[in-house]
Amino acid sequence: MAKTVLVIEDEEAIRSVIRAFLEDAGYTVVQAADGEAGVAQFRACRPDLVLLDVMLPKLDGFAVCKILRQESRTPILMLTALDDDDNQLKGFDALADDYIAKPFSMPVVLKRIEAVLRRAGGDDPANRVLRHGAVTLDADGQCVQVHGQPVELTAREFAILRILLENQGRVISRQRLLDSVWGRYDPIDDRVVSTHIKNLRKKLGADCIETIRGAGYKIEKEN
Repeated sequence: MAKTVLVIEDEEAIRSVIRAFLEDAGYTVVQAADGEAGVAQFRACRPDLVLLDVMLPKLDGFAVCKILRQESRTPILMLTALDDDDNQLKGFDALADDYIAKPFSMPVVLKRIEAVLRRAGGDDPANRVLRHGAVTLDADGQCVQVHGQPVELTAREFAILRILLENQGRVISRQRLLDSVWGRYDPIDDRVVSTHIKNLRKKLGADCIETIRGAGYKIEKEN
């Protein structure tokens, strides 16, 4: 299956060039012209890799990178004309996987993409299947099983479970779940998260989701 690359870049000419090269190389390309649209597209399509410009309208690339990294380990390559050390360090502090200065060579960008996907294990389908005890979540198939039996979850329940499984051993705050699943600009009462967690526990029939009082929720890492 073709890998999907999300290109978040405000200059249409650059987006067009990147898209042409990537599609010729066999990638599926999704585009966004500003930071907010980029975050929304990421949540909608869950790409295999993100090419992210730094100087974006609405939300700059550093802010977008931090939001995406809170939600996923998807590889992020930052593109920018700001190639000084301070900005590169800022990009890496935001947990970008690589940093490409403009102007860039598209054949080099393609090689960087291939290298980052290899490092991330992007060619291994097993990385899209998350497990904990009897619970199995297939990110590509959008399905969950417990003891091999399918469990029907709502889209938001699925998204919450995926975030917790991707971050086993880490406490995930209610606010982070709200930002990731409902969107950081939706005025939602954080008690809705508690309701979804309660429903998840009931549907899974397994008490693997731990409430950390005053902090959030966690699925403990298995030994």
